[in-house]
Amino acid sequence: MTTVYLDGKFMPMSEAKISPMDRGFLFGDGVYEVIPSHSGKPVGFLQHMDRLKKNLAEIEIKVTMSDADWRLVAESLMAENGNGCLGIYIHVSRGADITRFHAYPEHIKPTIFAFAFDIPETPEPDKNTVKGYKVVSAEDMRWKRCHIKSTSLLGNVMHFQNGQERGVHETILYNRLNELTEASSCNVFIVKNEVVATPPLDNQLLPGVTRNMLIDILRKEAVLEIQERIINMAEVRSADEIWLTSSSRGVVPVVELDGKQVGNGNVGDIWQLAQALFSAHKFDY
Repeated sequence: MTTVYLDGKFMPMSEAKISPMDRGFLFGDGVYEVIPSHSGKPVGFLQHMDRLKKNLAEIEIKVTMSDADWRLVAESLMAENGNGCLGIYIHVSRGADITRFHAYPEHIKPTIFAFAFDIPETPEPDKNTVKGYKVVSAEDMRWKRCHIKSTSLLGNVMHFQNGQERGVHETILYNRLNELTEASSCNVFIVKNEVVATPPLDNQLLPGVTRNMLIDILRKEAVLEIQERIINMAEVRSADEIWLTSSSRGVVPVVELDGKQVGNGNVGDIWQLAQALFSAHKFDY
């Protein structure tokens, strides 16, 4: 991946420079999006744009780019970087000031940076060939505004690193009431007796675009009960199936939690149905 976008210009990645006084660097003062694409077609583009605009408004960063402007940036990066299976990363910080001061400065221009990176191909909806994830669980130690897709990701990174050091793919998180929130970089679904459930949206978890698309697709296309409700960790541990969802990974089955098998230890039939439907309808959004 060699071509990036920075403040209105496309350029080689080696030429992209950002001030060390940028508040994204000094404070993590910014938000970001990751838009998946396959063969030059973005997935959930307008939903990603809606979330980006909400997040920018929440932290009071003003950007004048329209959805059409963002689409041009995304499509150009796809084309310049091969139109394969790509994630388009969009990063907006408050910009660079001449001093370091905690309050939002006025009259500085936001820094807008975007680049493309490889993401996995959408897995075939075949429970016999897909690779299931192994995960661990931990108490959620992040801040209380996880609904904002902030560039300040140290809490998430530390939880993800915990999983890496324990030799697994992800860390599923729970709050002090032992209620499921999300994973360090994914949303979480469970299945029990063919009922699909995921935590309701609040300040404890990101409103994932893949999460929201999957819920909508399953409600429209599958003869399944879909619940958005509080889920305690006892339910997670006794689930027949666990899934993780994210923009870069899609819908991922989990086969092991804290060293114990999920359900019968195999990828489940409901995941196979969900993956087939998601693959068929992901470009509808």
